[in-house]
Amino acid sequence: MKNYKTAPFIVGTMRLGQWGSKMNISEIEKFIEDCIALDLIDFDHADIYGSYTTESDFGAVLKKRPDLRSQMRITTKCGIKMVSENRPEHQIKSYNLTKDHIKQSVDNSLYNLHTDYIDTLLLHRPDFLLDPQEVAAAFTELEKEGKVKYFGVSNFSVSQFELLQENFPLCTHQVEISLLHREAFENGILDQCQKWGIPPTAWSPLGGGILFKSSQDPIMIDVQKIITSLCKKYKAQPDQVLLAWLRKHPAGIIPVLGTSKLSRIKNAKESLKINLTHEEWYMLWQGVTGNEIA
Repeated sequence: MKNYKTAPFIVGTMRLGQWGSKMNISEIEKFIEDCIALDLIDFDHADIYGSYTTESDFGAVLKKRPDLRSQMRITTKCGIKMVSENRPEHQIKSYNLTKDHIKQSVDNSLYNLHTDYIDTLLLHRPDFLLDPQEVAAAFTELEKEGKVKYFGVSNFSVSQFELLQENFPLCTHQVEISLLHREAFENGILDQCQKWGIPPTAWSPLGGGILFKSSQDPIMIDVQKIITSLCKKYKAQPDQVLLAWLRKHPAGIIPVLGTSKLSRIKNAKESLKINLTHEEWYMLWQGVTGNEIA
């Protein structure tokens, strides 16, 4: 879709700042440089991350090092109005995808990130009051103004995606997908991405790390045994097997890595060498569901 490209993995920024590692500017700068050195040049933001502070933390690096901007692609999201001391006018958590809110959110993100364009803008959550023609008008203006190159959505249903797609061409759909969160395989979202030739991106691709923890649940124990056997076969780590499981799907799922640890990002890149067989893919599916497929 319009030559939209990303690296095989997208680097999530949610845990870099106040909601995670609380990195200082120098630490974020080194993290960015290290990711770029791995050819992982896509960074995933949202205006709300760090209670509306993480974009500014990242932007402080770009202010100091403007040379880095041309070496990366930035995704950010808008549409969630979160209760925060940094947004005292928000009385409750709500969604707003009006034209005015989208355009103001982009201007805020451009200012905070110290950049004059966003590579990809995602609508973070579907607004029940969404007017697809109004959203399309906002996207059209942002594109003409040179403020945003590509547009997509996050956490939309199949019908919500289709409603917007009929009014403006979307380039990606970010949803939660992991071995523990398999709805996208069955609810039509991945089918829809294949239909439109749109790469889906997966947030929380490792299921929050639950499968790495000891458990008394018989199903968890069984699936961990399968993961262990695949780790031995492929000389891999458990996270690498789970990422390879996602990437096996022909829709071309691109995981969003939620870690702030470079060692885990390197691990993820190494997982590109693993190509599970069809049967191994279904072994993991059967293991985690506890049932043979119909």
